Amino acid sequence: MAQDWTSFNLSIAVKTSLETIYDAWTKSAEIEKWFLETCTYFKNTQEPRSGNENTEAGDTYKWTWYLYEETEKGKITSANGRDFFQFSFAGECLVDIQLKEIGDHVLVNLTQHNIPTDEKSKFNIRIGCLEGWTFYLANLKSFYETGYDLRNKVAELKGVNN
Repeated sequence: MAQDWTSFNLSIAVKTSLETIYDAWTKSAEIEKWFLETCTYFKNTQEPRSGNENTEAGDTYKWTWYLYEETEKGKITSANGRDFFQFSFAGECLVDIQLKEIGDHVLVNLTQHNIPTDEKSKFNIRIGCLEGWTFYLANLKSFYETGYDLRNKVAELKGVNN
């Protein structure tokens, strides 16, 4: 069977509420707790949303990470206010976040798709993003279940896993 370089899927169960996990992705004040150093969601008027306001479809974003030079800019393509969130990422890729309550857990299903199949994209996006999302989903679980943030924020330790 041939390797599918155009998409991947990851899932993790987090013991918290559906609303908490939806907000963890769609409010800049929450996403900065486990994923980003800075997050700005912009309304389609280009006015920044407040940190405690959910982003909506049609908004854009600007993201930065601790100890990384890159700034990611993209668009929120879907946000239903409850259990589905989609955004552009790494160029023309799309990331789907599907949430499902299972008992006292929320199953977070992340799918990144529309990945180009040139050699650079295979390595940087398909492999690199899979590695990155694996860490950050584990940090999402760690933060919302224990309050512990696994991200490295120490400049002298730049290059360690995160």
